[in-house]
Amino acid sequence: MKNIKGIKKQRLNLRENAVVFVDWANVYGWKKELKAEPSPDKIYKYLKSYKEIKDVNFYYGTDLHLKSKLFLKKVKTIGYKVKTKSVKYIFIKKVKGEVVTIRKCDFDIEIVMDVYRCLERGAESFVFLSGDGDFEPLYKYLIKLDKQVIVIYEEGHLGKEIWQMGKGLFKTKLRFLGKFTKNNPRTYELNLPGRDWKHYKKKL
Repeated sequence: MKNIKGIKKQRLNLRENAVVFVDWANVYGWKKELKAEPSPDKIYKYLKSYKEIKDVNFYYGTDLHLKSKLFLKKVKTIGYKVKTKSVKYIFIKKVKGEVVTIRKCDFDIEIVMDVYRCLERGAESFVFLSGDGDFEPLYKYLIKLDKQVIVIYEEGHLGKEIWQMGKGLFKTKLRFLGKFTKNNPRTYELNLPGRDWKHYKKKL
């Protein structure tokens, strides 16, 4: 194993028939800690280096901005199984003639439904790229079924509920697995997700 600034690069010990769930809005929010935008290309290449991984699911909303659609099209060509839906814009307030809204597009239900479908197909390992604390009941359910559950996250982006989980759940930071950031970072302006949502203003 190679060293990454004094830290040994980890290698996941997966069971057969593994499946991955990438909550991209969550992952993209790790850019500050990673000091660059995460690269979907590099992450996919790494995940598919494991012969045990059968599917890599990618969840991200379709924004009004054209770059959003182009981004999702690119992600599909990489090899991800993309799950998307329209982003909702929720009114917050009106300031000096401008409407302030929040961008919201959660995929908790879609991910849970896909997990159940994978269980029916006999999946044994479940890998989640997300620090969302709302998945605690799902992880506990999978552990109760004696399934392998792995959560990949970044510093400051792991829900307290997940951090406090002990036996049966393996947690690791993305940086411990390798370097998965873009060489030439680019911002998708109106398609910038934060941890869950992004503020933006729209003139009347």
